[in-house]
Amino acid sequence: MKKGVLLVNLGSPESPTPEDVKPYLSEFLMDERVIDVPLWARTLIVKGIILNTRPKASAEAYKKIWWDEGSPLIVISERLQKKIQQQTELPVALAMRYGSMTIKKGLQELVDKGVEDVFLMPLYPQFAMATTETILVLAEEIRKEHFPNLKISDLKAFYNREDYIDVLSNSIARHLENNPYEHLLFSYHGVPERHIRKRDITKSHCKIDKSCCITPSPAHEFCYRHQCLEVTRLVAEKLNLAPGTYSSSFQSRLGFDPWLQPPTDLTIERFGKQGVKKMAVVTPAFVSDCLETLEEIAMEGEEIFHEMGGKDFTTVPCLNDDAEFVALLSNWINDWAISETVTA
Repeated sequence: MKKGVLLVNLGSPESPTPEDVKPYLSEFLMDERVIDVPLWARTLIVKGIILNTRPKASAEAYKKIWWDEGSPLIVISERLQKKIQQQTELPVALAMRYGSMTIKKGLQELVDKGVEDVFLMPLYPQFAMATTETILVLAEEIRKEHFPNLKISDLKAFYNREDYIDVLSNSIARHLENNPYEHLLFSYHGVPERHIRKRDITKSHCKIDKSCCITPSPAHEFCYRHQCLEVTRLVAEKLNLAPGTYSSSFQSRLGFDPWLQPPTDLTIERFGKQGVKKMAVVTPAFVSDCLETLEEIAMEGEEIFHEMGGKDFTTVPCLNDDAEFVALLSNWINDWAISETVTA
């Protein structure tokens, strides 16, 4: 069976205009794994409220970070795909969960090249309903409907793989080498607490307190909170970070339901108030810089920090198309190809 690879990232509007942001937000927020409430309630929230108020503000935010080549997330993902293609003989396609670069188009591109066996790689280190799961579910639906003879296997959450932690740690160390800081904040994209409980395969372990994420459990395989905190722990251990000089937080809250704590914006505000003058932020839930990293953290976060009396605010870029990250993903792809051949 001829093998191929499909990289999948989040997606982006076609342009930073309300006209293009609105359909993108609609597709994203109407996903039942993003806003996981009954259809009638999701429709009321998204189409009745959010889409009548948010597209204009979101478009303004996108304009702040938009590149001449287009959406940063798309441009970076395309660079990553091209560099990986240079390090593997397998055809490598790129798709997005939302927007015009659909998973169906990505699979079709591979099928047109004769691919029968696809390695699906969601570009998310941690598992979450609203990221990895929604990609895998949609890919399987598309396979059944359009490509019934196609075989698809997927890359599991790689948050705790030693080689990934090495690459992430090296990147952080390199970017902070000439940027001394008093506190390093690991900011992860937030999710509602109910998402954590819904994916607790034990139905009892996840209490979202100070103990459950550090107590061994099968629930950790699908626990986003545990996986985020574990990245922080492993990187801190790798970089020999002193206790008290680093912490974790969660950004991008939406709605009024309880979300993972503590919030990034309030955490940045708190450190500024406490007299921290030099702060750095890294965002390990993202592999590609995007609206949430370039605008929410690098712009809004810095503004909050300065307003609270902070002086130096440094953001560590995502892994993007970093040479070590490209080599890491390429190695995983080539290892998969070999293992599939041996198994077959």
